[in-house]
Amino acid sequence: MNKSRRKQLTEASKLIVSAQAIIESVRDAEQEAFDNMPESIQQSERGETMEEYIDTLDDAYEQCDDLQQLIEEMQ
Repeated sequence: MNKSRRKQLTEASKLIVSAQAIIESVRDAEQEAFDNMPESIQQSERGETMEEYIDTLDDAYEQCDDLQQLIEEMQ
């Protein structure tokens, strides 16, 4: 791989790190909102939907880690 393409991958890696930080922030805020809800609402459809969002955000965060590892392996 030439220097130019490596530089592009480095830039992509930086963007992934930024995206991961945003995902983490949103996930943490959603988790905090869920944790501060009364238990009756946590167990409602709204609470279940929030839990699904939190799980999906966890998955997205982990996928960012996977992408980072792939890029590192190529450099």
